[in-house]
Amino acid sequence: MDYFLGQIVLFPYTFTPLGWMKCDGATLNIQQNTALFSLIGNKFGGNGTTTFCIPNLLGAEPISGMNYYICISGIYPTRD
Repeated sequence: MDYFLGQIVLFPYTFTPLGWMKCDGATLNIQQNTALFSLIGNKFGGNGTTTFCIPNLLGAEPISGMNYYICISGIYPTRD
């Protein structure tokens, strides 16, 4: 199954799948993640010139042991 870049999914894993990051508010470098930054900007934090943050959804999980993950390596969504 292919996922869209920036898509957030709930997984029951105890590990982070390849191409995903746990939604824990981590700060990312814009130069290394330009496509993701073009989609979410600095809406969740960062300075917007060199860094930005992914959403922090820790504590929002519906069931203990599950986590939200954001796709950092996927299909860039079209806007048509």
